[in-house]
Amino acid sequence: MSKKYFGTDGIRGRVGVYPITPDFMLRLGWAAGMAFRSMGACRVLVGKDTRISGYMFESALEAGLSAAGADVMLLGPMPTPAIAYLTRTFHAEAGIVISASHNPHDDNGIKFFSGEGTKLPDEVELMIEELLDTPMAVVESSKLGKVSRINDASGRYIEFCKSSVPSGTSFAGLKIVVDCAHGATYKVAPSVFRELGAEVVVLSAQPNGLNINDNCGSTHMGQLQAAVLAEHADLGIAFDGDGDRVLMVDHTGAIVDGDELLFIIARDLHARNKQQGGVVGTLMSNLGLELALADLGIPFVRANVGDRYVIAELLERQWLVGGENSGHIVCFQHTTTGDAIIAALQVLMALKRRDESLAQSRQALRKCPQILVNVRFGGGANPVEHPAVKEACARVTTAMAGRGRVLLRKSGTEPLVRVMVEGDDETQVRGYADELAKLVAEVSA
Repeated sequence: MSKKYFGTDGIRGRVGVYPITPDFMLRLGWAAGMAFRSMGACRVLVGKDTRISGYMFESALEAGLSAAGADVMLLGPMPTPAIAYLTRTFHAEAGIVISASHNPHDDNGIKFFSGEGTKLPDEVELMIEELLDTPMAVVESSKLGKVSRINDASGRYIEFCKSSVPSGTSFAGLKIVVDCAHGATYKVAPSVFRELGAEVVVLSAQPNGLNINDNCGSTHMGQLQAAVLAEHADLGIAFDGDGDRVLMVDHTGAIVDGDELLFIIARDLHARNKQQGGVVGTLMSNLGLELALADLGIPFVRANVGDRYVIAELLERQWLVGGENSGHIVCFQHTTTGDAIIAALQVLMALKRRDESLAQSRQALRKCPQILVNVRFGGGANPVEHPAVKEACARVTTAMAGRGRVLLRKSGTEPLVRVMVEGDDETQVRGYADELAKLVAEVSA
């Protein structure tokens, strides 16, 4: 069955535009509470990022969950993966994250985690959607859910992150710049790296509700690049607003993307005979990653774009690591979902073991030129399915004669078509990408 509200990463949209409204969140809290309660006693953790609308939606969800008889434990601003972890450790039935990830403050959304700290199964999401279409009935007063606040949530998560590296690890002598995107990592990330001995320069850690992801973080790397050079730092680490994406900057100011970070982690596991199976990437993963892993004898498969699909593929194959070039990186040897701080720590440990700089370590992966163009469209018919677009994609693929790839996909979270072309010749690749993007725009007009 197709879903009415849930997309590839929960429910997301513009604040004040249905369904991202207080009345819908009230009903969503109730429907989720009823669904979880049908499986037994119900306790739900609720966390959020730093955008201003989080207060409003937290209150609405809290009221709806309580009306359904579910107990609520409030975490306050915490990274998305921290909520997955705490849901497991508190033995709660579910966790809820109020966040629109890397989007600006005027968007927001809801993500759910199961009691195991994983994405909700499709059947549970469908159950919640069915309940949303039924009349809302409040349980009797004696059965209303109670609400409490977890005051030591940050400390618990900081210790969990530190436990992902060997006991006694010290990053003393390492100078890093950390960009927190004025988001959910603003308290915990600097503490993790400082407590492990690194010298930390912090950027974008003064959230005011409106500045999340605003010209900072993993979607806007310029500030971090400049700071790494100005501070003569060893490297820089950039998180997104909810702390499930990480990108880095080496000491020369060059951006190190998710494909390169994933390779560094996988190579380290392989060198220590800890690599269980292979690596899961996505349709957007650079061809260079696949080739570099093949040189090491590490299998590689592509999932659909979205950490949900990466995680599903990892679970099916019982592999440990996967991710996206955008910086979603999953390390199943440590946690159950994409975790930017955990991934950053694994990269730092890999560099420490090889006694290499980030700039040196990334050299083993030679990326193929890959051009990505985002084309906004007004909704309606999917431009990717237009006959003229399909014909053009086939023609470009044939012209590259097996030395490149074309991928067009509609975003699951924004009204965008992502046009990607990859191949040996950057000039040729850019020309093809611009040609296809122009055509998508024309058929969308």
